[in-house]
Amino acid sequence: MHKLLQFQDETLLRRALTHRSYINENPGEDGDNERLEFLGDALLTSISGEYLYQLEGELGEDEMTRRRSRLVDEKQLAKFATEVGLDFRMRLGRGAIQEGGYHNARLLSSTFEAVVGAYYLDNNRKIEKLRSIVEDLFNKVLNGDAKGVTPVRSNIDSKNRFQEIVQANGAEAPPKYETEQLGGTDHAPEFHSRVYVDSVLYGEGRGSSKKKSEKQAAEDAISKLNKQGLL
Repeated sequence: MHKLLQFQDETLLRRALTHRSYINENPGEDGDNERLEFLGDALLTSISGEYLYQLEGELGEDEMTRRRSRLVDEKQLAKFATEVGLDFRMRLGRGAIQEGGYHNARLLSSTFEAVVGAYYLDNNRKIEKLRSIVEDLFNKVLNGDAKGVTPVRSNIDSKNRFQEIVQANGAEAPPKYETEQLGGTDHAPEFHSRVYVDSVLYGEGRGSSKKKSEKQAAEDAISKLNKQGLL
């Protein structure tokens, strides 16, 4: 597990991972991550500014501003979120998941900001540990490290991710998908998939192709594990 996800207060991390779409469907939950997102955004702006000032003492203001934008824009923060393993840990509503929320750059970047804010609070508002983690991510980008520039995972990765989860939890066999065509037309078919692990149903999905339907089933399974606090 990445250092940014190692919390003393797990409820604080849970809040940071919770999008308002999840709260809308689960009103009994404490709250969403928007206040933490605001705090994380402010912290990233501060850390990136000081980082560039110290690292690149000869750069002018315009160049430092350009580089800071590269470090903390939506696209880059989404890459950071994927790198540290936030993507499938996000707690999203079913509608957001069906719309590809686990791969949505806006949701990924805002969740990353929220986790940054939560990590700062979890460390008694002491910024040193957070700064070290964030600057390590920044270094990878400016140094051209492959991990720092990895694109956000594609939609087909959901099945691989679910398989990683079940194998890490000791399953003897990989997930098994059962897919059938429900109807539609030759030009617009509709498929329904179920995913099983050791004969136990974990998730279901629908889509206009077998691949999309199975992807949705995997994401449904991951979402249910998230909801049960198993990820």
